[in-house]
Amino acid sequence: MLSVKGLRVLVELERRGTLAEAARALNYTPSAVSQQLAALEREAGVALLTPVGRGVRLTDAGRMLAAHAHEIIGAIARAETDLANLSYTVSGQVRVASFQSVLLEVAPRALALLADEHPDLDVVLFQRDVDDAHSGLLSHAFDLILGEEFDGHPQPPVPGVQREDLLTDPLWVALPSALAAQRAPRRLADLADQPWALESSKTRMGRWARTECFAAGFNPRIRSESTDPTLHMQLVASGLAVSFVPALFGARLGRGIDVFALAGADGAAPRRTLYTEVRDGQARHLAIRAVRSAFVAAAGGIPVHRTNGTIRTGMMDA
Repeated sequence: MLSVKGLRVLVELERRGTLAEAARALNYTPSAVSQQLAALEREAGVALLTPVGRGVRLTDAGRMLAAHAHEIIGAIARAETDLANLSYTVSGQVRVASFQSVLLEVAPRALALLADEHPDLDVVLFQRDVDDAHSGLLSHAFDLILGEEFDGHPQPPVPGVQREDLLTDPLWVALPSALAAQRAPRRLADLADQPWALESSKTRMGRWARTECFAAGFNPRIRSESTDPTLHMQLVASGLAVSFVPALFGARLGRGIDVFALAGADGAAPRRTLYTEVRDGQARHLAIRAVRSAFVAAAGGIPVHRTNGTIRTGMMDA
């Protein structure tokens, strides 16, 4: 009989491409991954891998078995969901991974709602970049993740993953109040000479921010590169940088910060869409549904911060 654990390892190797990446995704050692695959080959009775240089690749039999493994793992998840739902109670543990702005603004509200409505449910939060969280969802490290998609940077659908949009979040520019009083910018290009606090270009927010700056005709001068929005706002409040900020974070804007909405040449405001993702087999799980509902309710209860004006994006006449 084929080992389910071995099938999971095979699926991860197909997805990641290398033994080292599969091991990292599964939180195994490369040696443990190799042992699981060797055991699976013995169970299958055929070669599933072939050496290529210092790595391996799947044989035709390996690719065929990996395709079946996706279906088998999904069927097991659906069976586990159906069994759990027979109790008609919301309980157990749900592992949630999210990036920082959602953890700061939405997650505490959602957990408070869940603690009140479903005291037997144990929700564990993990702070992860969106792409790392997505990788962890596929490798079963997490049960639910929160993601973000930026205008102009659509995320392709992923087989085996079910997405539900949570909210649409406008994107603003945050300036030191003294700078805004001295020369309120009309265009993003007016801030070309300012130091910026941005996320790394490895993150979705960081890539979107640099795209906006490049489209406005300048390469941002980086004063701070961090995934911590609170650090960005502290630098802005101290007069040391300007930064992009999601409207969701508006409730945390302190004194000394003015925020400006963004508008493209067509008048449309850049925005990001926040969403939740789960594996297909768990979408109907009562606990998963409860957590998703709590995040929707929490996101809807966040107060809206007023902006100080509008800045035009892209390259255009003054």
